[in-house]
Amino acid sequence: MDKQTTNVDVKEMFLFALYITGMILVNTVGSKIISLVGVRVSVGIFFMPVLFLVTDIVGEVKGDYHANLFVRLSVIMLIILFVVTAIFVQVKPFPSWGLQEQYKQIFGMSMRMSFASLISFAISQSVDISIFMKFKKINQGRKLWLRNNLSTMTSQFIDTVIFMFIAFYHSTPMFTASFVFSLIIPYWLFKVVFALLDTPFCYLGVRWLSKEK
Repeated sequence: MDKQTTNVDVKEMFLFALYITGMILVNTVGSKIISLVGVRVSVGIFFMPVLFLVTDIVGEVKGDYHANLFVRLSVIMLIILFVVTAIFVQVKPFPSWGLQEQYKQIFGMSMRMSFASLISFAISQSVDISIFMKFKKINQGRKLWLRNNLSTMTSQFIDTVIFMFIAFYHSTPMFTASFVFSLIIPYWLFKVVFALLDTPFCYLGVRWLSKEK
């Protein structure tokens, strides 16, 4: 393997590491809820754009096989994360360790929310890559900004709808379909803004990954 090929492979490995890190952040520290312009959102909203940005960059330069490979491997890692977390949350602690309740509160994500996160992630990421590659073919490789934004905005909407309905629909009488959609729309609009903001980074990432040296 020559030096130039090795350098390109290292770049792709870096992007995969960034992708895995972003996915873990979304599903760990992302459980914290904050107020963003008066709207109740998870801090994971700041990491989600990274996932879609990375697959767009990889899909543009390497093709859909590589981008989908990122998703498939990440789904496996996500399953492992949830299974291991569920096991260790239930393991009886040493008697003098008095943080079991706090540990459960932080890491004890309900199975329903874990399932919602896994399904929404797998479907939305696959849809993102599919739309991105379809528009690349339609536009004959031109208008990167268009496919980057259309694919991300569409797949982010799908991600938000699937997660919100699986995680919260009828969890209490308050969570009716209309109420869930009232949460989805502002949350998704923030994701649209982030999608627009990451467009320059998509161009920079594609240029960086495409360089041979």
